[in-house]
Amino acid sequence: MSALDLSRWQFAITAGFHFIFVPLTLGLSILVAYMETRYVRTGDEIYLKMTRFWGKLFLINFALGVVTGLTMEFQFGMNWAEYSRYVGDIFGAPLAIEATVAFFLESTFIGIWIFGWKKVSKKVHAFAIWMVAIGTNLSALWILLANGWMQRPVGYVIQNNRAEMVDFGALLTNSYGWLKFFHTVTSSHMLAAFFVLGVSAYHLLKKSNTDLYKRSFRIASVFGLISSVLLITAGGFSAKIVANYQPTKFAAMEAVWTTQKAAPYTLLVVPDEKNETNSIEAFKIPNLLSLLAFHDPNAEIKGLKDFPKEERPPFMPTFLSYRLMVVLGLLFFLLALLSVIMARKKIPESGKWFLRIMLYSLPLPYIAAQLGWIVAEIGRQPWIVYGVLKTSDAVSKSIAPAQVWGSLIGFTLLYGTLAVIDIFLLTKYSKKGPEADVSNVVRQLNNQEA
Repeated sequence: MSALDLSRWQFAITAGFHFIFVPLTLGLSILVAYMETRYVRTGDEIYLKMTRFWGKLFLINFALGVVTGLTMEFQFGMNWAEYSRYVGDIFGAPLAIEATVAFFLESTFIGIWIFGWKKVSKKVHAFAIWMVAIGTNLSALWILLANGWMQRPVGYVIQNNRAEMVDFGALLTNSYGWLKFFHTVTSSHMLAAFFVLGVSAYHLLKKSNTDLYKRSFRIASVFGLISSVLLITAGGFSAKIVANYQPTKFAAMEAVWTTQKAAPYTLLVVPDEKNETNSIEAFKIPNLLSLLAFHDPNAEIKGLKDFPKEERPPFMPTFLSYRLMVVLGLLFFLLALLSVIMARKKIPESGKWFLRIMLYSLPLPYIAAQLGWIVAEIGRQPWIVYGVLKTSDAVSKSIAPAQVWGSLIGFTLLYGTLAVIDIFLLTKYSKKGPEADVSNVVRQLNNQEA
């Protein structure tokens, strides 16, 4: 394998591992902040137990997420040195802001939150976790604005044999970046909701700390339903953005081979990539694909045959990942809706079957999140910056395959170990349950308040 192929595999593996941890951090931080706010307002110790229980799981995930994220940026200067040289003037700016603003915001306040239980008042402590939640989601914004620029480059000129920024405001207002942010963040919030629902379902089936987990289930169900609705909405708007700015990706996602007007949306498609056609097309909804893509039922959809083969993305990974992601997104909405309904009934007495479904559904949002990134990144190929720089031209010219083999094996082993540790710790402390007594913490917080 060439240095290019190995570098692509290495970045895909490290990014995929990193994004195991990121979504839960984004969503669980908000849920923990809400739970602590409820404790501050009501003084109910159940909410304090909830805060400390879910907060411990959040901290485990947060720590491993930071560790796995650090190594990714080094690859830009090593494996992808030509990319950094050519577009680093633009891509580096939002990453620098993310590090100096968002990351320092969350890292500072998470220190206050971890070590401030007996040193600051209840309100200050709750404020700290809200700052952590804002910081983590703000961090995602800057990273996704950078990625959005790679998907739809704006505000730059090519001079001195490199891309140079001339309008930072264009990057900040890039519609592609903002939609990626809303799509990614809402999916992360939904994942966190399903995580809480799944763990709560486990304890409700065991009939342990029933009141605490009933409340957790109720809070997460509402959060999950809101997030799933927003996720589907963001996905709908994303279709228009992709169709406008990356027509090859859109055609691969929907298996459109020939250009057509008033294109229908086909629910069941079996592609025949070799012959550049679909062997099965069933359950067509007239005009819907054109309507989704351009908000015009008679709009023209470009087919893959209109583009040279070397300009098309890998078809099957893009098509299958997109289809499965859509199916899972609809499933999450239905499960979240049922969760809200079931939370109003006597759980677990009358809903053991549903609790089992929610417990076994816990891995599905993780799979959906990975599928989303496969569509976004593989679907953009052969471009690393769409229409500006090809992936084959972005790899370092001086790196040897043997060097990449060494780092690829090392990263895979390291990240695999961290993933096992994360799963072990989350499983261990999820099963362990909340603290039996929080009266000492309550007393200290009340003293600080006074």
